Amino acid sequence: MQRILVVGDDLDIQELLKNFLQEVGYGIVLANDGVEALSVFSTAQFDLVLLDVMLPKIDGFAVCGLIRKQSQVPIIMLTALNGEEEQIRGLDLQVDDYITKPFSMPILIRKIAAVLRRSAGSGEDEHKTIVYQNLVLDCDN
Repeated sequence: MQRILVVGDDLDIQELLKNFLQEVGYGIVLANDGVEALSVFSTAQFDLVLLDVMLPKIDGFAVCGLIRKQSQVPIIMLTALNGEEEQIRGLDLQVDDYITKPFSMPILIRKIAAVLRRSAGSGEDEHKTIVYQNLVLDCDN
């Protein structure tokens, strides 16, 4: 089961996200602020981080920057900040997607699946082969 760290200070949205994402098969861990997010992230492994920008203690941009110093885990920012400057800042911090509120839950779920699909094939330790009918191409050899 793929695990997602959901970071946000709005408890209603957190609960909504938790319920919908668990319903489609993801394991969910919640964090209410930037400090808690970094603490939880450092003690467990996650397949994706769903990160709000406006957080108490440490904002989402700082959390993203600190996570990027130690991991390339996919990060989707989910925030009410919809200005071009904020989106550029998030993308410059190497977030994988930037979604503004209000958002559609079916679209969010599909964006999460797409980001996870892309990240699953990017592991450097994977042995890469391409198979087509009776032809096998071993990209590592």
